[in-house]
Amino acid sequence: MRIVQFKNKYNTTQVGLVDGDHLRIVKDIQSSYALTQKAFDTGKSLVELVEELVGREKVPYEPLVSNNQILLPLAHPDPYRSWITGTGLTHLGSAASRDKMHQKLESAAPDELTDSMKMFQMGLDGGKMVDGEPGVQPEWFYKGNGLCVVPSGHPLISPSFALDGGEEPELAGLYVIDPDGNPFRVGFALGNEFSDHKMEKINYLYLAHSKLRASAYGPEVLISELPDHLEGVSAIKRGSKVVWQKNFLTGNANMSHNMANLEHHHFKYELFRQPGDVHVHYFGTAVASFADGIEVQDGDRFEISIPELGKPLVNPLRQL
Repeated sequence: MRIVQFKNKYNTTQVGLVDGDHLRIVKDIQSSYALTQKAFDTGKSLVELVEELVGREKVPYEPLVSNNQILLPLAHPDPYRSWITGTGLTHLGSAASRDKMHQKLESAAPDELTDSMKMFQMGLDGGKMVDGEPGVQPEWFYKGNGLCVVPSGHPLISPSFALDGGEEPELAGLYVIDPDGNPFRVGFALGNEFSDHKMEKINYLYLAHSKLRASAYGPEVLISELPDHLEGVSAIKRGSKVVWQKNFLTGNANMSHNMANLEHHHFKYELFRQPGDVHVHYFGTAVASFADGIEVQDGDRFEISIPELGKPLVNPLRQL
């Protein structure tokens, strides 16, 4: 089951259940955030609530996409109460390109592992939460608050001081902290954890700077169970030309850390368990065009798709 938020013709926000080429309106609910509050009040799951509240009224889906009326699938009414974060080196296909970026210029031992490869190996050896026991903690980074995220269809802005602006196709976990301070997972969405890879390549200690960029997630959020194995496609288009395209794998079956472990190590901090806050957490990527030598240009369009998560996440690049 997948839902979206959108602006209707009266410029107010509504929630719709994806039903083929249409959205079925969820009655008396103005936002997915409000839907979570109703779940806290009633003790019902989001799936139960949507099934209970969805009506017969339908609106065509595609015109909303074409007119950029699709909003982020989850957002806090106060953008300063949204935390946008992520973890890296979490996928079985993610280590090679990062290792190339972080190779040491000089090393007394030629076969010495880079810090990236050491972190990746730690995840392979012990990155799973098993029977409630957490595994090793992952790499973690902060991207910003709700001011730095955009919906599908809107541009990802690369600032004038950036050296690069490259896509990172991945899953994003969407959460609201309940009144008792417990993380409540709303669901999963497509994510583009847009980053400055050239800056990161200078020195891995610049990772924090490289991550302080815009990002995008949506357009839909899957509120039912996420499959363990997912296959997606990431592409860069320049006008009608496909500049770069690559398949990628994600989901627990294709990760060195499992999601339960990543969630544990994020939410173990009391700072991240403040009632009412929204968290959007990117779970890491397996592929990136930068690793294949692609130079993006102003106006390029990033398109990321996974069939199980609905319509693709599409964002043009705008360089200042």
